[in-house]
Amino acid sequence: MMPLSSMEATILAVAAVFPDQPITDAELKSLALSGDVAFWGHLVARSRQASSFSELFFLSTLRKKAKLHAPDSARPRLRLALIGGYNLYPLHELVEHLLAIRGVECERFLGDYNNFVSEILDGSSPLYAFKPDLVFILPSANHCRFSGSLLNAVEHQREAAIGAAEHLLNLAQTFTERSSAVVILANFALPGDLDLGSFRSRTLGADWSFRKAVNLELGLRAPTDVQICDIEFLSARRGISAAADARAWYESKQLGSPDFLVDIAQELSHLIASRKQGPKKVLAIDLDHTLWGGVIAEDGVEGIELGDSSPRGEAFKAFQKYLLGLSQRGVLLAVCSKNDHERAVEVFEKHPEMVLRLEHFAAFKANWDPKSDNLQRIADELGLGLDSFVFADDNPAEIEIVRQFQPQVAGVLLGPDPAEFISRLQAGRHFEPRNVTEEDLERTAQYRQERRRAELAASVTDMPAYLASLEMRGRIKEFDILDVPRIAQLVARSNQFNLTTVRRSETEIQGLLGRPDYRCFTMRLEDRFGDSGLISVVIAKIENGVFILDTWLMSCRVLKRQVEDEIMNEIFRLAEAAGCVKVRGIYLPTAKNGIVAGIYEEFGFARGKDSAARKEFELEVENYQMRSTTIRVTRRAYEAG
Repeated sequence: MMPLSSMEATILAVAAVFPDQPITDAELKSLALSGDVAFWGHLVARSRQASSFSELFFLSTLRKKAKLHAPDSARPRLRLALIGGYNLYPLHELVEHLLAIRGVECERFLGDYNNFVSEILDGSSPLYAFKPDLVFILPSANHCRFSGSLLNAVEHQREAAIGAAEHLLNLAQTFTERSSAVVILANFALPGDLDLGSFRSRTLGADWSFRKAVNLELGLRAPTDVQICDIEFLSARRGISAAADARAWYESKQLGSPDFLVDIAQELSHLIASRKQGPKKVLAIDLDHTLWGGVIAEDGVEGIELGDSSPRGEAFKAFQKYLLGLSQRGVLLAVCSKNDHERAVEVFEKHPEMVLRLEHFAAFKANWDPKSDNLQRIADELGLGLDSFVFADDNPAEIEIVRQFQPQVAGVLLGPDPAEFISRLQAGRHFEPRNVTEEDLERTAQYRQERRRAELAASVTDMPAYLASLEMRGRIKEFDILDVPRIAQLVARSNQFNLTTVRRSETEIQGLLGRPDYRCFTMRLEDRFGDSGLISVVIAKIENGVFILDTWLMSCRVLKRQVEDEIMNEIFRLAEAAGCVKVRGIYLPTAKNGIVAGIYEEFGFARGKDSAARKEFELEVENYQMRSTTIRVTRRAYEAG
């Protein structure tokens, strides 16, 4: 049997072969016991689709038996703590299994029943001794009730809801301040009681209305580094009556029905895994039978099915509206279609029912080349890795070809029915944001501007003249509270031009503001084509007269535009102002940041400590020569100490 640890990089690709191929429990068990690698693909596919407790528990048990054939994994384990107002068994077993099939092994800590407040407030509790990487807090809905009268003033009831939400958020904040763990906080399922009838909608004193109000305040008030596990939504999605189980509460203090535990485990494992993987950035989409019904080369603009005149046409239009919504929150759209380019463009320009227009796409490839080749070209144009792409098509053969030739791209088979397109795309959960910044909303426009810059660069032979013609303006300033969400986003997502790939949460970044032993700054860039936004982050620590570059990352969209020169100028300016005698650059090699392997040496740094996992470079402050650029830079003075 292949060890699960060695399969972490390929298990998802293996699973992709099997999701639509049914297999019986007996057949799956036979594969597990025989050591057939196909077992893992079927296991992943079935586990992710499982919605019943009996099935998921069976799959978990089978995984453990199959793993007995493999040596123990030596990879790091996630230290996961589950605490709350319920009995957390067997929820933790389900979560452990669903994380394992995602390649995440964990060590668990289970809090005592309904003791989570004390476990958080007591700094000497076993919870802190466990030193978790992540804690899931599952408070009891039975304690989320308004203690006053149904006839109390609504202002008094609303204040009580705000107080209940702030109590839980303060507990989460206390834990994050006392530990380095990430917190995922659950909100509350709504009750299905009928006794108040329609009056429940006329007062916040009813359990239904009060919990809704508390849930709303939890979501609106939670800091971005505290994620909310939306139990209310999960309960509504399954059905409140189906999710609840009064007997399970009285007999063993369970949150709800056994099948509802599966919903929670699926959601929690997704939230945990997505913190490591992050959302995808690009959706590459087919055209014929995908954005409209019919084949444009055969049916013409007037013959395709699109719009409110037919059910299918309305479904295609609704799908386009959904894609436009994705674009508006920062997902890049790209066309990847086997088609005649001019005929394809004609639809976007002339069809009156088209929701999407050419300006909504960051890239447009309609030709007769293999789609796998076009995806590579789009990735090259956008300066993004293929692992940040999702490809959606109605044709299973095209999905399979892309899977074989571009396995890093996530494929979504839309199928023949446009009414199912939105749900099929959403089912992959590829584009769920943790937060949305102003830069996200402008991302497509920024890539269109970048295409215009590239076209200009291709038309000139004099690079200095090209750079001067851009009329670049840069703004360098120290970290401030308004930029923290965007800084955290760049720190979490940047992989290629990122010297160390050190990840920090928003709370950790806020903790750097104003620290006298750190110098932290950002750079924004704009030119005559538009504003590129916040494109670089530097975090440096001052230690014994050495200016140590802990983090230096930059958007690849601005490479070779002298931004690196201005960043390095600022680094040495700050180092000199701080009285440092040398600057030390750190490079931690990864599979994706090879493009910056030699950048320090390009600036004259000498190699210091050198190993496969860590490389250091140093340059005396007095030996650095300031670089001349065509960027007009303004800066906000850094106030030390």
